[in-house]
Amino acid sequence: MADQKTCPPLTSDSVRAAYPLISPYIHRTPVLRSKTLDRMASTAQEESALKGTAFEGQKPAAPVFRLHFKCENFQKIGAFKARGAFHAMLRLCSELGIDEVRKRGVTTHSSGNHAQALALAAFTLNIPAHIVMPSISTKSKIAGTRAYNARVIFSGSTEPERVAVVQEVIKATGAILVPPYDHPDIILGQGTVGLELEAQVRDMAEGSAEECSPKQGSSLDAVITPLGGGGLLAGTAVYFSDKPCTSVFGSEPSFEGGDDGRRGLAAGSRIPEVSTLTIADGLRTPVGEVNWTVISDQKKVRGIFSVTEEQIKEAMKLILERLKLFIEPSAAVPLAVILFDEDFRKLAEKEGKEKGWDVGVVLSGGNTSVEAISRLYGTK
Repeated sequence: MADQKTCPPLTSDSVRAAYPLISPYIHRTPVLRSKTLDRMASTAQEESALKGTAFEGQKPAAPVFRLHFKCENFQKIGAFKARGAFHAMLRLCSELGIDEVRKRGVTTHSSGNHAQALALAAFTLNIPAHIVMPSISTKSKIAGTRAYNARVIFSGSTEPERVAVVQEVIKATGAILVPPYDHPDIILGQGTVGLELEAQVRDMAEGSAEECSPKQGSSLDAVITPLGGGGLLAGTAVYFSDKPCTSVFGSEPSFEGGDDGRRGLAAGSRIPEVSTLTIADGLRTPVGEVNWTVISDQKKVRGIFSVTEEQIKEAMKLILERLKLFIEPSAAVPLAVILFDEDFRKLAEKEGKEKGWDVGVVLSGGNTSVEAISRLYGTK
């Protein structure tokens, strides 16, 4: 990767500078609304639904939400990762020279979305790519990576297993590592999701009779993204860091300790290893070191919440049926928090009061298959 010492600082201005670099290579994905989902999210949960949870015995919150879904499932390669991959590759070519990068090639490890994104960026710039993927990766993600002429090498599913194979690739080929999330250039590229989202929501508010609450240059009270390695959440938080009236939140699966970000904040230090087979396969990685410097800053990320596998499935089902959007489980995690996490809902109820909250919900990707979805919802 480009030397971190020469990288732009992690500021909102740097996100704005990244945007024109990558704009020729990415889609400006749409923002969608659903009054039905607004109504469902704004309805208090049944008390019976809280039995057996940490919220049992509490009065269910009844916040008012207006949800703005940023559809990165429509992004190139089907996920937001194209933004960071193109920004990182363009910066790398600028720093080392494109001929040198073409001579050496690039490598990375990824469960699928960054794999496809780097493969696309490398194919576009005519650079060889060696992609390490867990052998349990979704077949459609493997096929999508190979479609851009990338060489795919399989590994185990854990972070240490992936990294070990990447090191073998680097030793054998001299390829340059383009990490999936833990680098400033990746973070700044992913932050352009927030830049687009804010502008689109503002434009929607100006063109509609329905009023959105003005928040010092932003029409959003809050933005919530999934959290895996942390590039998307950190980039979004960096972009909104100069807009203190827009709170940024992360969302994770709780299954088998997949909520390392939430637990790390509670413990006061980053958790370096995660081993979970949550259905949200894009969120199985630990938060990166560079990303943690942003995510652990409460002035940038206000909180992280986690949800169960069943809650993720329910949120995904609603998005499929109500928004008519094909998404992967990782992308449903933010809506699951909005619907089911009483701590988040009570915060929105308290601060939003009668007027409520305008919330940007980042649907991070749609790289799954009909077969995988059928297995999730099939009868036992």
